[in-house]
Amino acid sequence: MSKAIQKQNKSNVFYGYLMVIAAFFWSGAFIAGKFSVQEFPVFSLTFYRFLFASMIIFLILIKTEQNWKIGREDLKTFLILAIIGMIGYHIFFFLALKYTSPVNASLIGAINPIITTILSFIFLKEVIKIKNVVAIVLSFSGVALIITNGKWQVLKSLSFNIGDLLMIIGVICWASYAILSKKALIKYSPLKVTSYAFLFCAILLIPMVILEKPWVYIPDTSLNGWLSIFYMSFFASVIGYLIHQIAIKNIGPSRSSLYINLVPLFSMILAYFFLHESISIIKLIASLLIIIGVLINIGVFFPDNKE
Repeated sequence: MSKAIQKQNKSNVFYGYLMVIAAFFWSGAFIAGKFSVQEFPVFSLTFYRFLFASMIIFLILIKTEQNWKIGREDLKTFLILAIIGMIGYHIFFFLALKYTSPVNASLIGAINPIITTILSFIFLKEVIKIKNVVAIVLSFSGVALIITNGKWQVLKSLSFNIGDLLMIIGVICWASYAILSKKALIKYSPLKVTSYAFLFCAILLIPMVILEKPWVYIPDTSLNGWLSIFYMSFFASVIGYLIHQIAIKNIGPSRSSLYINLVPLFSMILAYFFLHESISIIKLIASLLIIIGVLINIGVFFPDNKE
């Protein structure tokens, strides 16, 4: 194995570990969301999350990059990123949960790596290796086990409704965001791409927030509600999305997307500690499948050894 290949394998592992951190922070957003979704309307919840995230990440951007502005010719690019990746995914996800079951939504969400891989192959001409396919299958199987708790007859009762279709659109939005980000990252740093996507998201949501009458619900909003939004803004958005952009730039959208399958695993662990939910043997086996799939994907198992 050449030094170049060894260096690339180490790089893949490093960015893979970063994506594990991102997945952990994203999973925490589900716990935080249990508090905030009860106190904020859908558009307002998304708005406050990315408003605070924009304020934080722009401070980082201005302090770390001398040229922190973007050209007018790229306004359309960031507008599309905000609409598809920030507003699109989050709004469709929250709306989907109003019409479909968590089982349906979770299973549909778990196909994100598959959709991203297909889109990467079509639009970015990324090479799909056998080990990547194996990794996707293993991780998806683990997610399905966690969701069904090993009772595969649950899958027979699945029926598509408007919520399922909304969730599919949400997943496509997220996968498309990853693909479009790859092209934006050719010109801009991950920090700048993330910062302006957040900012455009917050600005575009202002009219919808006004329609939701914030002066009515804000006086009754609890401290836990605001703390939940802060968690989602800083940890799940600023850190999580920034890591995601860095990973997309270095290891590609399809490989980065597989780590989304770690979110149900971490959510299960956090739910055990914070919500006192039990962890079964089936879920432990499922967790092992997900972890093996991720390790194969980042090159810990079966590293690339050809020029």
